[in-house]
Amino acid sequence: MAGWLTVSAGQRAGSADADCVLPAAPRADADGSASVPGWEGLASYNAATSYRAALGLLGQAVRDAGGSVAAAGPGAALAAADRSGRVAAYAGGVEGLGDLSRHALVVVDVDDLARAWLATAGAPPPELTPQARAQAVANADRRVGEVLSRAPAGATVLVAGLSDVSAAAHLHVAAARGPSPGGEPFRRGHLTATSTRQDALVTVTDVTATVLGVLGAPVPRGAVGRPWVSDGDAPGGVAATVAELADADLASRVLVRVRAPFFAVLVAVQVLFYGLAALAFRRRWGGVRVLAATRVAAVAAGAVAVSTFLAQLVPWWSSPWPMAALVVTIAGFAGALTGLAFAGPWRSHVLGPLTVVAGVTSLALLADVMTGSRLQVNAVTGYEPVTGGRFYGFGNIAFAVYATGTILALAGVAQMLIERGRRVLALAVCAAYGLLAIFADGWPGWGADFGGVPAFVLGYAVFLMLLSGRRVTAGKLAIAGAAGAVLVGAIAVADWLRPSAGRTHLGAFVQQVVDGQAVPVVTRKIGAMLGTLGNWQLTVLSLVALAFLYLVLARPSRWGASALGLAYAQAPVLRAGLFGVLTTALAGFLVNDSGIAIPAMALTVAVPLTLAASIRALRTAPTTPEPPSAPAGSTAPPDPAPPSPAS
Repeated sequence: MAGWLTVSAGQRAGSADADCVLPAAPRADADGSASVPGWEGLASYNAATSYRAALGLLGQAVRDAGGSVAAAGPGAALAAADRSGRVAAYAGGVEGLGDLSRHALVVVDVDDLARAWLATAGAPPPELTPQARAQAVANADRRVGEVLSRAPAGATVLVAGLSDVSAAAHLHVAAARGPSPGGEPFRRGHLTATSTRQDALVTVTDVTATVLGVLGAPVPRGAVGRPWVSDGDAPGGVAATVAELADADLASRVLVRVRAPFFAVLVAVQVLFYGLAALAFRRRWGGVRVLAATRVAAVAAGAVAVSTFLAQLVPWWSSPWPMAALVVTIAGFAGALTGLAFAGPWRSHVLGPLTVVAGVTSLALLADVMTGSRLQVNAVTGYEPVTGGRFYGFGNIAFAVYATGTILALAGVAQMLIERGRRVLALAVCAAYGLLAIFADGWPGWGADFGGVPAFVLGYAVFLMLLSGRRVTAGKLAIAGAAGAVLVGAIAVADWLRPSAGRTHLGAFVQQVVDGQAVPVVTRKIGAMLGTLGNWQLTVLSLVALAFLYLVLARPSRWGASALGLAYAQAPVLRAGLFGVLTTALAGFLVNDSGIAIPAMALTVAVPLTLAASIRALRTAPTTPEPPSAPAGSTAPPDPAPPSPAS
């Protein structure tokens, strides 16, 4: 039912029913029209949700444009009804509608798969049996063929899967024949829409915009979809295309199964690592070799975040043991990045490995959004098409990883240039790449990230102020925050000025502001942000990482100054970078609906890499003896400790 209501409203819609149910048959009238039972209750329910879906938008728009609307089947009546819940022509099957050329829009409900699933004895099973599924598919195929045989010559026919026939959500079929909304025929190959910007991927809300586009009717405000368009040839013929689409569906379904276990493993391993590293630091546990191993492990831990995206280069989801395959793939990429971090002369520099891992993190994700965001689709830390929260640009977790990698990489590069007496060049490089990174984060054609831009600008401004030796004040922070808001506002308005079919969610939000519909959107996102605090795993990870940073790295050690203080002394720019990251993480938490996921993933990159730098500084500090070489009970005279992150 929710799928049909979504087509009706052009916006996410549903009913109060908790379970999947088939729509009730409409009440037929003598003149061939029909009324949807319970329409007023459905309309009121959806109008009261945060999406404020207006049922009947599609049918009313066609009717207002002078077209006749017909429906065959209960679900079709839901989609075709006007705002009053009526359909001008209704029949139980397409054969009962007579000559279809009399109508501008004909909606047909082919519900054989859904009926077969719900008719199975008792509660709905996880999957249909192969025999039952094959029979239901054959029946559906026959009914679609009947529609095609009755469709007038030159008519556009859209076939869209709107509901699941198992307990697990799937991607569904989307096919088109005939003239497209632009007038030219749909070509053989993939479909796409600007709502997804992904090959062979469209959304249910796009159906409404596509229908209205084909009919030449204006798309009313409140419909959020974009018209389907052809997106190039699908190489390899029909069989190869079907196999490709089935693989995409498999990847999405596997991701749903492994995401929660993966984050549980990630949090457990990170917390365990911090505990062992604290023992190595505070208790001198294990000596030089353990500290050296801890440094390597810390670099690997800092590389895990970007490796979750690089893992999409390998089809781990097709393994019989996908969770194990995912972990092994991520570990492999993290290991390769760790090897690179220690492969060259930079390994001896305090910030050498940090700069390599952070630089690869920033560049990899920058290249990804510039080329279509392929690494984020079905990534365990990316976005997943079935849920449909996002399909392109920077997701919130990717933003956190990207912004952290960018600021830390710039800190490392700046430190090395300053050591060579090139301070002006260091400031120029940081300014140039930082502005490019922020632009890429917000630009609609690349990152299209609304909430990330002000957070990134604020953290980047703190980094530049500290790098240039200027004091960070509340007034300067307010100016930086305002600049971030103005920048993202300007980008959103520029996007809004484009034709509506080409806008991203940035321009769509401006339209919502113009229409007075922005408050529910903002309220929904604030609620989602606060709700993330209930994700105890990511909340624990954030708190443990911060505790390790302040209580282990920033506290004076038994052998003198704090390890982080020694790192600041040998690489002062690290302090600017770390403060910039912490500022971005905090601001990102407050302005993004992913909430606690922003600092959790930012700290997953920043704290291990800072630990690696601190260990190197500890072992090379000229006035601080190596911990294992000091006799029991003895301490070296401490140097004055540079400011810690708490100062």
